[in-house]
Amino acid sequence: MPNDEIQLSVLRLLEQNPQLTQRQLSAELGVSLGKTHYVVKSLIDVGLIKLDNFQRSNNKLGYAYLLTPKGIVEKAAITVRFLARKQDEYKRLEQEIEVLRSEVDAEAGRGGV
Repeated sequence: MPNDEIQLSVLRLLEQNPQLTQRQLSAELGVSLGKTHYVVKSLIDVGLIKLDNFQRSNNKLGYAYLLTPKGIVEKAAITVRFLARKQDEYKRLEQEIEVLRSEVDAEAGRGGV
């Protein structure tokens, strides 16, 4: 998974559930805990998310990752880039499928398939 895609996934997941732990994020992303820690720390370092304390019901402090205004803007920008990349991939796949269909049709016409 490219780093841009991981960052987008982290931002989306934390926007939906700011109280996710890094271990939970790691499981959701399907990447190592170390990679998750690295991505979360880098997002904090560049100011896209911030770490905030909140009170849990068992009187222990927990943490929440909150998207900053800068994080919301960057999430939108990453989403636009991601969408453009996926649309390009989709177009290339459509073209490849058409070529494969033509090959199959040609083989069928020759009595092959």
